[in-house]
Amino acid sequence: MIDAYEDPGTPDDRGGWRYLWWLVMRQPMRSAMGALISSVWMVLLAATPYLMSRAVDDGLAAGDQGALAGWTAALVAVGAFNAWLSIMRHRTMTRVRMDSNFRTVKVLIGHAVRLGATLPRRIGAGEVVTIGVGDVQTISQSLTVVGPGVGAVVAYLVVAGLLVSVSVPIAVVVLLGMPLVGVLVGPLLGRLQGTETEYRERQGVLTARIADLAGGLRVLNGLGGKGLVADAFHHDSQRLRAQGYRVGAVTSWVQALGVGLPTLFLAVVTWLAARLAAQGGITVGELVAVYGYVAVLVGPVAFFIECGYQVSRGVVAARRVVGFLRLEPMADTGTRDAPAEPAALHDPTSGVRVPPGRLTALAAALPADATAVVDRLGRYVPSAATWGEVPLGEIALPQVRERILVADHEADLFAGTLRELVAGHADRDESAITQAVYTAVAEDIVRGLPDGLDTPIDAQGRNLSGGQRQRVRLVRTLLADPEVLLAIEPTSALDAHTEARVAERLHSTRRGRTTLVTTTSPLVLARADTVHYLVDGKVAATGTHRELLAGEPGYRALVARDEDAEELAR
Repeated sequence: MIDAYEDPGTPDDRGGWRYLWWLVMRQPMRSAMGALISSVWMVLLAATPYLMSRAVDDGLAAGDQGALAGWTAALVAVGAFNAWLSIMRHRTMTRVRMDSNFRTVKVLIGHAVRLGATLPRRIGAGEVVTIGVGDVQTISQSLTVVGPGVGAVVAYLVVAGLLVSVSVPIAVVVLLGMPLVGVLVGPLLGRLQGTETEYRERQGVLTARIADLAGGLRVLNGLGGKGLVADAFHHDSQRLRAQGYRVGAVTSWVQALGVGLPTLFLAVVTWLAARLAAQGGITVGELVAVYGYVAVLVGPVAFFIECGYQVSRGVVAARRVVGFLRLEPMADTGTRDAPAEPAALHDPTSGVRVPPGRLTALAAALPADATAVVDRLGRYVPSAATWGEVPLGEIALPQVRERILVADHEADLFAGTLRELVAGHADRDESAITQAVYTAVAEDIVRGLPDGLDTPIDAQGRNLSGGQRQRVRLVRTLLADPEVLLAIEPTSALDAHTEARVAERLHSTRRGRTTLVTTTSPLVLARADTVHYLVDGKVAATGTHRELLAGEPGYRALVARDEDAEELAR
């Protein structure tokens, strides 16, 4: 099975079928062993009625006690050996499924890391969750066809061959039975793929809505919009349920046929064999053998139908995985060097200019407008932005990432100690950590934790409050000490008193280094050297906080809302 640190390989993303085949070929020996063991196991199941027929004809009918004992011993030995094979079959196929599961997870995680910040701009969180949880499991289950699926076909052909020695007409009926099953079940499997695909898409949309609700429930309560969103969620969930019923309807037919057709098949063949025995065409022992053969075939035929059902679902899931793997990070076509000295960032689309060595603020009525500017200046989307008169898109991306840091106020927090959370794997000086904690006004967080910086923190900082999480993110950002810092709403979750201290210390600590913050807080805006007021994504006015308050009514109205909120907070 794949090791946790082993390279999963390069997946075949040319289609769902090709991806499933790639998973099989990444473990060829295990897959071949699963197919071999399953085939022998099923063939030996068919050997049981043969041995019973010999015991009847050579032992009971002939009155030969020695032959009866010999065939009975052979029957016991084959049964015991087949029981051991059954254990090995299950163990081998479990490893096949687990390898495909872990390998797919590693491939998805690796690709998500390569996409980096491009990921949330290309695919929704709900879609990622659906793929990572549901589709991966479905893909691994579909590889059952490697073992029992192959074994079912082999056992079917072997039993058909044995029946030829008993009765050609019965063998012909058995050989025609499998194509008939395919004709009856095939259209249902095709329909299942269509309904399953639509169901998975709707499930991804609803999962994304759940994630949005979980993150914004407090805001919705404050705005009085919880009922409206709840109605929309109820409508979407009803549509998903209706689609689930359609998937269930097709699935129920497939599974019903998987049980019903083999049983009907057994009845038809048994009736034919009984007529031949009554007419003297076959012996009683051969009648027992035919009944046993066909009873054994119920398992392979049911396996065959089940594997078809699992593979149909697996192809749908694999197509979604392949679609994710086809997402490409933003192309790095840059070949030029970044400016050797600190230089201004300029976004022609909005008119924002960030001078080097100063604290600049963006104030916009719509936070998305300010975030869009940061995305362009941080080179997370194609744009005409420049850095020191050099087009940002022409600069080698590693140089951009090394010197320009975009700090999102909702950036992920990974599980680990607080020290690991803010410093990462870098060996940070204790004084640097202390200074970053001071600037972010996070001293109370460190003091309040049982083991200070060595206290374990849950993933996403679930054991911290919203304001504490935001200050921890700010500590991590300040420790990175980027030449250019682009911070999105770095104080939005803080109370007015804490926010004022963060604004003051941030201005002091980052003096002489290029810093851009997006905010509508007057406490932060007052500390900025330059403020750009954005309207509809464009710079409507530029100046200091006091100048804009005095000369720009729209800016004054925007900031006044935050001032009122701060008065209430006090």
